[in-house]
Formats: sequence, structure tokens, C-alpha cells
Amino acid sequence: HVFRLHKDRVYYMSEHLLKKAECIARKNLICCGTQFGKFTHTRKFRLTITCLDYLARLARYKVWVKSNGEQSFLYGNHIVKAHLRRMTEDTPQNAGVVIFSEGDVPLGFGAAARTTDGCRTAGTE
Repeated sequence: HVFRLHKDRVYYMSEHLLKKAECIARKNLICCGTQFGKFTHTRKFRLTITCLDYLARLARYKVWVKSNGEQSFLYGNHIVKAHLRRMTEDTPQNAGVVIFSEGDVPLGFGAAARTTDGCRTAGTE
């Protein structure tokens, strides 16, 4: 598998698919593979939600939420302590984490606002 840049977007694809896509002119090619992210106008890289399946398998730090916190997270709210089921040990502050449901279904990704120990000693909200 390889990463390829096409129109400021980064795609992840197999080499077999890459060889098939080489037959198509670049201006006619819309996308090829799974989009991992894109470069903004200021040249910063942003991950897209389409790479969530790959991130979930390879993530070092993970957070599991209770069923009552899933919908709140999916609507764009932060995860509060009352919604935490468990968290990977030794998660540092501001580390990238992947959010899972209780049934190990990946829901999204973000940054940890507190360490694992900080979450244990924090209040309920």
C-alpha cells in the first residue's frame, strides 16, 4: 500500500490500484483509494473521517465511551467524565486519541484534554 498526493489530498491505496489509475489522465481523475486527509491553503495537514478505520487499528491511545455519551459525542460535544467507560493507560495530555463505543466501533478521533490520571481525579463534569 502507498500514499499518493492528488489535488492537495492524500490518498491511501494498494499498488495494484495505483497501476490501474495511471492509465487515467490526472485532470480526469477525481479520486483513487481512501482519502486520509488534505492540505489546507496554509499548508497544514488535516485528517478526514474517512481514515478512521485505519486509525482505529493502529491507534496508540484509545478512549471508550458509554452508550449514553455516544450520541452526545456524535453531535459534536466534548466527552465528560460521566461518559467515559475506560481509557488507555498513560495517555498524555493533548495526545491524539481514537474514540470507541462500548462495542469497539470507532466513532471518531480527537485530542485528550487530560491525562489518564487527571481523568481519575477530576470532578464529574
